[in-house]
Amino acid sequence: MIGTFLYTYNVFKTILYTPEGWTKQPSGKLLSSALGLEGLLNFFRRVKKEHLVPLPIAAISRGTIDMGLNAIVISSAGVLILIYMVGTIFGAELKDTWVDALLYKNIFWWGLDLIADGLVLIFVAGTWYLIAMLITGKDLYMQNIARAALFTEMIVSWTVWSHHLMSDQGQSNMLKVLSGEVVTAFELVTQGIAVFITLVTLWRARPLKMTNELKFLLAGILGFMLAVPAGIIQADLGMNRILHNTQWIIGTHVHVAILVGLTMTLYSAIYVLFPILTNGAKLYSQKLANWHFWLHLIGSIGMGAFMGMAGMDGMLRRAVYTNGEYDFYMILAGICGIMIMAAFFIFIYNIIMSIGLKGLIGIYQPSKIDTRESVLEDKKES
Repeated sequence: MIGTFLYTYNVFKTILYTPEGWTKQPSGKLLSSALGLEGLLNFFRRVKKEHLVPLPIAAISRGTIDMGLNAIVISSAGVLILIYMVGTIFGAELKDTWVDALLYKNIFWWGLDLIADGLVLIFVAGTWYLIAMLITGKDLYMQNIARAALFTEMIVSWTVWSHHLMSDQGQSNMLKVLSGEVVTAFELVTQGIAVFITLVTLWRARPLKMTNELKFLLAGILGFMLAVPAGIIQADLGMNRILHNTQWIIGTHVHVAILVGLTMTLYSAIYVLFPILTNGAKLYSQKLANWHFWLHLIGSIGMGAFMGMAGMDGMLRRAVYTNGEYDFYMILAGICGIMIMAAFFIFIYNIIMSIGLKGLIGIYQPSKIDTRESVLEDKKES
């Protein structure tokens, strides 16, 4: 968590600082642009104001806010757990203290959901925008709306936590309906905007070659198109009684979001950056890249689907079953898991063979690129 605080500080310090010798930068305007507030205000202005922060950087800064808040909550929860643990070790009975269990759960899930439902969607959307612009070489379609959606997603991510407590009998019914159902359903809108903008940006740049980065990007979008509606289904008071704490939650929603949506997006970013970071190195084998794509895509969707089927039949998460009633689903999910693992090793092998053993070792050696200090020294000497 300390590392997260340092990262958060570093991101905003980088965006807002004024380099030596520059005119003082307008910190307030930079922050407003970085949060997407300028994009929202532009809807009500006759003369649109120019955005000072590039859209991908705005997505990073917007998601970083949720990271910082999440780190505060999770750090506090960790300290509280340590207090209880140390108290128990020394014989102190702390279970009947001033800490209210329901209040604690609301604060904990508020913080954790900033990552699960806010930050992931924001960082992923920003990555989609960046990759789409790199692939097409064109500006993003409806960029102002994309910026406004970043700010709107902040409101959503800060008020959506109660869908984790819909089966908690002590939780307020008003919070279950407003936060758990209504706000959660609005995530379908904010994520849908990101999907629409990215796909239209790609569509307007036709014809496009189905490169590795493009097909992995499309697969990442597909992952969230499957996982987000699955989450909306769970955030219904009636369906939640059936699906709560089952394998549907972790399979159809979480696994598909992470293994398909997030991971395929990350792979797309790697394939985009690989030739840039290696001075134009070519991929060792396109056939291996194709195997990587299909094994991971089919394995990830299959794993989430079979776990979801087991959940629909009543298989709970965090439970051990010894009678074999869910073996059929779990064996199929296990086979899909092996496919994902195979895809990962194929990917690693392909990358290593592309850069060679010398290149692999070079990753862990000191960089030979001139640092800012050495460049300044060279200029002084010359």
